[in-house]
Amino acid sequence: MAVEPVEPDDSVPREVACVPLPTPFGEFQAHAFETRPGVVYLALVFGTIGDGESVLTRLHSECVTGDALGSLRCDCGVQLRSAMRTVAAAGRGVIAYLTDQEGRGIGLVNKLRAYVEQDGGADTVDANHRLGLEADLRDYQTAAAVLTALGIRSVRLLSNNPAKVTGLQGRGVTVESLQPLGTAAHSRNRAYLSTKQVRFGHLQPAGEELVTAPGAPVDIGNLLGSLPVHSTRPAVVVKFAQTLDGRIATATGDSKWISGEPERRAAHAMRAACDAVLVGAQTVLNDDPRLTVRMVPGASPLRVVLDSTLRTPLTAQVLSDDAGTLIFCHARADRARRQALIHRGVAVHEVDADARGLRLDMVLPVLRSLGVRSLLVEGGGRVITSMLAAGVVDRLVASISPTIIGAGVDTVGPLEVSRIADGIRLGRRCVYLAGDDVLLGFDVPPLQRAESGARPT
Repeated sequence: MAVEPVEPDDSVPREVACVPLPTPFGEFQAHAFETRPGVVYLALVFGTIGDGESVLTRLHSECVTGDALGSLRCDCGVQLRSAMRTVAAAGRGVIAYLTDQEGRGIGLVNKLRAYVEQDGGADTVDANHRLGLEADLRDYQTAAAVLTALGIRSVRLLSNNPAKVTGLQGRGVTVESLQPLGTAAHSRNRAYLSTKQVRFGHLQPAGEELVTAPGAPVDIGNLLGSLPVHSTRPAVVVKFAQTLDGRIATATGDSKWISGEPERRAAHAMRAACDAVLVGAQTVLNDDPRLTVRMVPGASPLRVVLDSTLRTPLTAQVLSDDAGTLIFCHARADRARRQALIHRGVAVHEVDADARGLRLDMVLPVLRSLGVRSLLVEGGGRVITSMLAAGVVDRLVASISPTIIGAGVDTVGPLEVSRIADGIRLGRRCVYLAGDDVLLGFDVPPLQRAESGARPT
């Protein structure tokens, strides 16, 4: 009697490949599981599974725009890299990359269509509903089967989403704990993160407000304020750290470190919240800053340098390949120097200049045309003064350190103010303590007067 062949059970994932995958965080073992025809889940295993108990685990839904393209509309790419770093640091764990869950299960095209609805005012939940789709179509049964196939029985889940706990519980995988994986919110995804917290019950996706635990995400939403949208220039936020007597550096130019680590983490969170960060050439020459996001999990902004004569050294850290860099100069800048910077992958734009330096009324529209909606200005003093004098600052954030140095570099230079009544009156105060430093945030009202003051070079 002939025996009928047994059809394979498509509900059971089948491992089809395993290969070492070296990454900037260490070497993972990449296990590919075919979950159904044409769909492959990827399990990145670091260290050994061992007895399969208490394995640090991340279930990561595929997000082409965030993971591969670095989109700032969501927190997915930052979360993925943060999870890889966390698992590698722990020495043992797994990241399950769920390739059929793009856009919470609605697919790439529908996700892009939902973005259109979001641009029309809908939040991430209502955008799906307008398309006739559920807010979240994901199921974690197959993910649980992949973990079981790896020999994992219980996990410490890296996630802000309680639904992933219920998605694993009762399917062979015990969830011992839920460890939030917050990120520093960007101005473009803050509303999205808030919606996930309010409507999906996610746990603090933007972290806690100015907590002091090293490495934790910092929620600086209130400090940054609600930035306006301008059609011809970015919203400008000026941020500086100064001593109690109003200096941003000593007379010799030393400024490291005026503020303590908690304040600097808040500063990094502000970088992560903005599209670009800008400094003058003198700051690059004096401090050699990297201007990247390192102290909190977040995306590094575009780095912008105002350097009329292209004095920026080719070895400057601001030219490193861990973020993009754009330098503004004037037409008289050395052509060979410009080509050398372009060869390094640095964008160089020429704008007009006058006796006072580069024209901000040309710099800012160029940035806006490149898609920069929010610009963080970190110095130096001439740049800060010029921005205030030009009346283009929307928000000012100052940190005050309990240090007195006497003579030094003033935070703000001459603004041609002869009467107190003519000074720039700040509003909507926000105050935080960050370690020993005091952080102050203010809205800056539009100036109803002509541009004055020196321009940066």
